[in-house]
Amino acid sequence: MERIICLAIGYICGLLQTGYLVGKMNHVDIRKEGSGNAGSTNALRVMGWKAGAMTFAGDVIKCLAAVLIARYLYRDTEYVPLLAMYAGMGATLGHNFPFYLKFKGGKGIAVLAGLVLATGFVMVPIPLTAFLIAVLLTRYVSLGSLLASSMFFLEVLFYGQLGGFDMEFRYRMELYVLVFLLMALAWVRHKENIKRLLAGTENPFRSKK
Repeated sequence: MERIICLAIGYICGLLQTGYLVGKMNHVDIRKEGSGNAGSTNALRVMGWKAGAMTFAGDVIKCLAAVLIARYLYRDTEYVPLLAMYAGMGATLGHNFPFYLKFKGGKGIAVLAGLVLATGFVMVPIPLTAFLIAVLLTRYVSLGSLLASSMFFLEVLFYGQLGGFDMEFRYRMELYVLVFLLMALAWVRHKENIKRLLAGTENPFRSKK
């Protein structure tokens, strides 16, 4: 039951579609511009740095909020990190598939950034470095996003096996499965980007001036 509650908390928080709201503030329906995605990258491309930064910050904060609520509600539970990850999963699902926008949301990378931050500052450098290096060298945000999600899964796996989450084996295994599913979801949401990357037709990063 705790898992379902944390998923629900996350989903409700994830329903705050920052990109859509920022777009409305700028008289733009972000779902009908650029890539049609309601995430921070498309907001940046279509509306500029300020809108992109606002969208990114809002998406990060809503995931942080979901995780913090779950951690507070179940602070005396022995598998708090697992329940926090369920909240992060819920926030990702709410962001990617908001029911009131016909399940057309973002790709979940900014939300994943919030989850990485909520998991612990020690988790931030590796995914962030992977993202920055990929984007700086290739100018492909999609490639950076895919690498960041993959590195997060790997570091959760290694960190957990080193005893970092302080949970029983069965809870750690469940945690690993959740993070793997988050990584897989990120790859699935980027399937068109992957096709373009393989074909050499992916659009390099440019924002609206």
